[in-house]
Amino acid sequence: MSAQNLYGSVFAMHLDPSAEPSFAADVLDIRMMHAALAAARLGGAAGEVPVGAVLVRDGGILSVAHNCPIRLHDPTAHAEVLVLRDAARRERDYRLPGTTLYVTVEPCAMCVGALVHARVRRVVFGCREPKTGALASAATLGWAVPGNHRFAISEGVCGDNARALLQEFFRARRGA
Repeated sequence: MSAQNLYGSVFAMHLDPSAEPSFAADVLDIRMMHAALAAARLGGAAGEVPVGAVLVRDGGILSVAHNCPIRLHDPTAHAEVLVLRDAARRERDYRLPGTTLYVTVEPCAMCVGALVHARVRRVVFGCREPKTGALASAATLGWAVPGNHRFAISEGVCGDNARALLQEFFRARRGA
C-alpha cells in the first residue's frame, strides 16, 4: 500500500499489509533518514559506496554507520551490519527488538539475514537497489526468510536524495 503524506514527495510503501501507515511517524522517518544520508555522505567522501544507516529505538538513536568494507578490509562491513554490531555491543544483547533501521539504500540478502536475526521491528529504506536489493527489488527476503520473525518494511523515504547521492558518487568514479 502506498501513501503520500503531507510533506510532499516522500512516499512510504508499507509492504506488510498489517502495518498501516502512520503519518505521525513520517516526521521521525524523515529526520532519521536525513541522519542516514549524512552518514552516507561521510562514507562517500572516504571513498566508500555512500550507504548510511541509523538504528533507532523509541525515537532515540542507538547507532549510526556508513559502509566501510574498503577501509576495514571486510566484505561484511555494510552500514546495516555495522549499526547492528555497535548497538548489540552497547545493549549487551544480539537481539534488538523494538528497533527501526533507517538505511539509504535497500539492504542486500546478507543484511536482511542479519536484520532477521537481530529481531529488528521495522526497516525503512530510501531507494531500491535493482541488482542486489533483497526486500523489494532482486528478491523479497523480508517475507521469505524461514523462521518466526518478520519486520515491517517502508520504502521511498528521501529516496530521491539517496538515489542522487549514489548516482553522483558513481558518476564521479567513472570520471563523467
